[in-house]
Amino acid sequence: MVVVGAVTRDLDPEDPHGWRLGGGVSYGALALARMGACVGALIGADEPASGARELDVLVEAGIDLRVVRLERGPVFENTDTDAGRVQVIHQVSDRIPVAALPEEWRDAPAWLLAPVAAEIGDEWAAVPRPEALVALGWQGLLRHLADGEVVRPIPPARSRLVERADILSVSREDLDPAMPLDDLIDLLHDEAMLLLTRGGAGGLVLWHDAGGRRHIRRYPSIEAHLVDSTGAGDTFLAGVLLARVGAGGRPGGATRVRMRGNDLRLGAAAAAILVEDVGLTAVPDRGAVAGRVRGSLRSGRPAR
Repeated sequence: MVVVGAVTRDLDPEDPHGWRLGGGVSYGALALARMGACVGALIGADEPASGARELDVLVEAGIDLRVVRLERGPVFENTDTDAGRVQVIHQVSDRIPVAALPEEWRDAPAWLLAPVAAEIGDEWAAVPRPEALVALGWQGLLRHLADGEVVRPIPPARSRLVERADILSVSREDLDPAMPLDDLIDLLHDEAMLLLTRGGAGGLVLWHDAGGRRHIRRYPSIEAHLVDSTGAGDTFLAGVLLARVGAGGRPGGATRVRMRGNDLRLGAAAAAILVEDVGLTAVPDRGAVAGRVRGSLRSGRPAR
């Protein structure tokens, strides 16, 4: 599998460097690798982030890591409030060029495009082969970004990346609550899936079939003791993607098919473990995820 995105520097006064490494690409790639996938990660990073000790964690997990040096990488300040997380972006990211992708990776059967600050452009839509399965962390493209300003959501719209993606994920908090769900479904290609996440409340799966009929199904979360939700959505998406293609990174049949309940359960289990600790060290391995899945099946109460 190939994972693409920019790492973030998330300001943290308790860290010796004053920031922690984050971003969907780091959480997604590490989750896939620890759960058994063969992963190549193309990571955009500015100069400070390119030397971060957390990148060694990715390499130690067996990831083939290729770092693209960016003049400007995303720098966020995150504040959790009673009304939700408030983000200020102190540095907007440069784009990751398609030319940086190793040629031998272009035939990969599965892709996780994990933008966090619009650093993946529409030109990436044409890179995966037509038969490849493509997952997109959509919320990283739905942000108004200006240096020193609070990050604000922008309305979802059709784009080449959205039209190419087979599985998309976005938090309900990143969308206008008044936006009709049917309007979201109409942005997808036939039988592509949108995972509309709501943290501990589970979420919705949205899709329309080849006949144009729209479908909405709820899915539960798996019970967890929340410590830090950073990276939860990315880990959830990675788990769902892996369930769809198999731990070996090979497609398990047609890519555009209805989401199975076990796919969602695996993603929910991975996210539940992640939120119980802080940072990349919380990303679970295959055994831990399997154990949490078995526990949720035995309890018969997967949702909180």
